[in-house]
Amino acid sequence: QLQMVESGGGLVQAGDSLRLSCAASGRTFSTHAMGWFRQAPGKEREFVATINYSGAGKYYADSVKGRFTISRDNAKNTVYLQMNSLKPEDTAVYYCAAKKTFTIPTPNVDMDYWGKGTLVTVSS
Repeated sequence: QLQMVESGGGLVQAGDSLRLSCAASGRTFSTHAMGWFRQAPGKEREFVATINYSGAGKYYADSVKGRFTISRDNAKNTVYLQMNSLKPEDTAVYYCAAKKTFTIPTPNVDMDYWGKGTLVTVSS
């Protein structure tokens, strides 16, 4: 079982950058694919990006492709989301999630474990 804690959220202006981190506890981090999802006020949670167990495979939502980069450091049990060129529509609570699989989770795959989220607010 994994437990994750997100950090790095905050209030930024449009065009700024922000890096989110997700620290996971447990000895099986490297056997889990990881992902970032977000939920804007009044909207359903949506897929942002996923990364496979080794970090070699990544998958992005079209809305963030070219602006966001997901990465992981298995030695630190941490997954990151580098967010550049932020837009007001990126405002949301960002959640880290994990799934025990060696494939890259696609947007509709159910994840096994979830963090509690970190709030990102982008002002115009």
